[in-house]
Amino acid sequence: MSPRPDFAEALAHARSQRLEAHLARRLIAAGRERPGRIRIGGRELIDFGSNDYLGLAQHPRLVAALRRASQAGARASHLLGGHQAVHEALERALADWLGYPRALLFSTGYMAATGTLPALLGRHDLCAQDRLNHACLLDGARLAGARLERYRHADAQAASEILLAHPQRRALLVTDSVFSMDGDLAPLTELAAVAQSERAWLMVDEAHGLGVLGPEGRGACAAAGLSAEDVPVWMGTLGKALGCFGAVIAGSDLVIDTLIDRARSFVYTTAMPPALAEAALEAVVLARAADAERAHLVALIARLRSGAAALGLELLPSATPIQPLVLGSADRALAWANALRAAGCYCPAVRPPTVPAGSARLRISLSAAHALDDVDRLLEVLETRLTMGH
Repeated sequence: MSPRPDFAEALAHARSQRLEAHLARRLIAAGRERPGRIRIGGRELIDFGSNDYLGLAQHPRLVAALRRASQAGARASHLLGGHQAVHEALERALADWLGYPRALLFSTGYMAATGTLPALLGRHDLCAQDRLNHACLLDGARLAGARLERYRHADAQAASEILLAHPQRRALLVTDSVFSMDGDLAPLTELAAVAQSERAWLMVDEAHGLGVLGPEGRGACAAAGLSAEDVPVWMGTLGKALGCFGAVIAGSDLVIDTLIDRARSFVYTTAMPPALAEAALEAVVLARAADAERAHLVALIARLRSGAAALGLELLPSATPIQPLVLGSADRALAWANALRAAGCYCPAVRPPTVPAGSARLRISLSAAHALDDVDRLLEVLETRLTMGH
């Protein structure tokens, strides 16, 4: 018999180790009957685990758009007949909203990142990224074969030092705008200045900023006063605050034409279903006008943070709907998450490797679909957990 190691044995051993360390992941079949709620195991819970920041995922106009769509699947890639009038309309609406000459649709945010970075970068180029960037951005740089250097979180000076150390390389500086596990903001103004001074391009992933921050919900870049010239490559997703599905890259004619030619995750995949594009088009209109929902989010955030402080619970610094409560070990985070769920609040534990070892947490995610009473209920449950001494 061959001495080659056995696949099943290795996988089973690794799975056993993850189970022992409370790091194994499991799928939960969930349902939703109304905004701000989730149904698990036949029980309706207040949902503090979603990215539906504006509460649009179940909006009647999005649902109606899906129902009136005359075609479900696109039948082909964008370049082979799958690109339809509704895709074109959605791209124009997104470009107009974001203040860019052009926009290009991708099926998911992961595909947008892993298609765009290799299309722009080569193995002789430099990609400087924040250490806490989303995995899709890091994977995109690796797929490009570029030199990937990760700078200290939210440290523009550290980013500058990396660029200064490699003056001979073409460089792309990449950051999330809102960091998905911490909820904090990148120093976008400083990063834009660094990129400009070093003749680098800045790429910003606005997955968690779009719809939530800035004028008309255009994101953190707009809130910081940055233009298309400051951020040549803008990335966002349609499945969070917009309540739909898909992703977009916005940029100049040159950037978008380059992606159409070279982004493999765009070229070699079926186009976004037209029905989803119809719904996303409605979502853009709703999100642009959602000032009342954004103001309500601000009130919810303030209520949660003041209530947590009164309980002696220290949330990570964040002015966004992502409000993390770091608990340390994976088993402690799981215990708290289970206790909250038993009390009617769904707030899943986030554990390594998604976050660094020793920083497992509850990622409390707020939505405009929540009422102030929902936040008060969460605070009551957290207070009960504290009094139990765990």
